[in-house]
Amino acid sequence: MARTSVNSALKPRFKRVLLKLSGEALMGNQRYGQDPVTLDRIAADIKRVVEMGVELCIVVGGGNIYRGMQGEADGMERASADYMGMLATVLNALGLQNTLEKIGMETRVLSAINMMQICEPYVRRRALRHLERGRVVIFAAGTGNPFFTTDTAGTLRAIEMGCDAILKATQVDGVYSADPKKDKKAKRFDRLTYHDVLVKDLKVMDASAISLARENKIPIVVFSIHQKDSLADVVYGKGKFTLITN
Repeated sequence: MARTSVNSALKPRFKRVLLKLSGEALMGNQRYGQDPVTLDRIAADIKRVVEMGVELCIVVGGGNIYRGMQGEADGMERASADYMGMLATVLNALGLQNTLEKIGMETRVLSAINMMQICEPYVRRRALRHLERGRVVIFAAGTGNPFFTTDTAGTLRAIEMGCDAILKATQVDGVYSADPKKDKKAKRFDRLTYHDVLVKDLKVMDASAISLARENKIPIVVFSIHQKDSLADVVYGKGKFTLITN
């Protein structure tokens, strides 16, 4: 499937979407933290989509700063490690918010863990009002509970917000049978079912997130965040991606 550039004459395929960003997507070529150049590029892509009339909310991970499962592997009690990971997502949400607002976007960060001095608490009706008013809503701190990934948080928020799709931004241009960076024979899929993902144990999102999406019939679109305009292309139904549905 050849990549197609954005065509403003086309009609967006989705009215409201949730963008799931990993913390690693914000690192660029760095080994840790946030890369300002990468943040600027992602923010510009988000602005294009919002200017198309699409209502957009975001769940961002924290793996570029701290990952709860790694903390557990290093001997930390899992719940405490997960709470530290949630705080890392707040740092990323604030960094993304600042970058978006520098280019004229109106945003709100809503956290599942109350921290009123720096962002709003997550309230579903409040988040819906922000979306309806054209603001980019960034959900931080996952679900607010340990033992749940930000993939599951993203799926949950997408359902609560009534999103038409989950756009899963990754390091590669879709879902593969294996890591294409390690296995040159890895097969790329244009389309999969939720059942395929679970049975083949494809490392797209965790099983809880996939099961939740299947139960609520919300499609997942997996694409590369590293190509300019790729987010807008996906919203138009163009470009290179893998679609996961029933």
